[in-house]
Amino acid sequence: MPIEMRIKGLVIDPLSKMPIVVLEDLGSERILPIWIGVFEANAIALIIENVPTPRPMTHDLMKSLLTKLGIAVERIVVTDVRNNTFYAAIHCRRGDDEVVFDSRPSDAIALALRTRAPIFVEDDVVRKSHGLKGDETPDTLENIRNWLESISSEALGKYKM
Repeated sequence: MPIEMRIKGLVIDPLSKMPIVVLEDLGSERILPIWIGVFEANAIALIIENVPTPRPMTHDLMKSLLTKLGIAVERIVVTDVRNNTFYAAIHCRRGDDEVVFDSRPSDAIALALRTRAPIFVEDDVVRKSHGLKGDETPDTLENIRNWLESISSEALGKYKM
């Protein structure tokens, strides 16, 4: 069952120095950290921080194309995590037809922010992500998770992109 989430913020992983988009369950305090690329983090940060750009960025272009073609983004869903890689789907509608696009979560989130579409995560993905193992030791991953869960909304501003 998909869980609706919102972006709690963007932070930098203190170990890898890579951006993390932190999603927060609307109905509880559960979080889902997703490590993303610098360019994708920038695309998300521009919208979160209401920074205008002189020319359309990639996700702005995607929004414009979909709008001109009469396709509405209804929601995005983080659907799976396998081998430390997250998967997402962009659910769109054109008239009576539903169209679903495979996507990286970072791109789906950047598009969702621009189209004001809700963000969902499959419940199983949240459960699986607690068991993710990367190059770091489980102890280190647990410390990062604890750190992310303890960050207040006010403190997130200190870690802006």
